[in-house]
Amino acid sequence: MVKLIVGSKGTGKTQKLVELVKKAVEEESGSVVCLEKDKNLTFDIPHTVRLIHASDYSFKSIEFFKGFISGLHAANYDISHVFIANILKICEDVDMDKVALLLGELDAFGEKENIKFTVTATVNPETLGDNIKKYC
Repeated sequence: MVKLIVGSKGTGKTQKLVELVKKAVEEESGSVVCLEKDKNLTFDIPHTVRLIHASDYSFKSIEFFKGFISGLHAANYDISHVFIANILKICEDVDMDKVALLLGELDAFGEKENIKFTVTATVNPETLGDNIKKYC
């Protein structure tokens, strides 16, 4: 239930994310949520998407991030898809091992609650370990 889109800066990850958000709004019956660090996607995604700006909160750790996602679901059981724009910018103190753990936990949570997660990260795909590549 987790799809990871990776690439170097300027490789079209954000445009791909926007296209997938628009497709999810058209095809899915549940609520669609998009989480981004700043206010860059405000005019790019449909107004029906719940757009959350991480800069309004203090995402200092992966643990906080996991709690935030759980809180989103607790407040709205109809969420069918969560899009996360550049996870490495949202969480301040993060390394790729922690990202791998987070993706695993999001995958398990998504399976349990029937939520899809699409995550982007600005990173060279060739530097990723197998524990992360399996989500690409």
